Amino acid sequence: MAVKIRLKRMGAKKAPFYRIVVADSRSPRDGRFIEKIGTYNPLTTPAEVKIDEESALKWLNNGAIPTDTVKNLFSKAGIMEKFHNSKQGK
Repeated sequence: MAVKIRLKRMGAKKAPFYRIVVADSRSPRDGRFIEKIGTYNPLTTPAEVKIDEESALKWLNNGAIPTDTVKNLFSKAGIMEKFHNSKQGK
């Protein structure tokens, strides 16, 4: 089972709001997910991002693959750096 960390679109038409979720890659974008690990609101200035860092690192260490957008959000939050440092044993 390939597990991905991706965005689930919520909100109204032309007013998107996203949940950062861990889901099976075969499930639909807005369908079933395993765990919710954060939120992303691109409409606010600056964009509002809330991520549960502990569970995000847990899923990355277990082999979950983030999508490109989620990887960028994680990089801005400093999670990808912590993941790479823990992988290298620092």
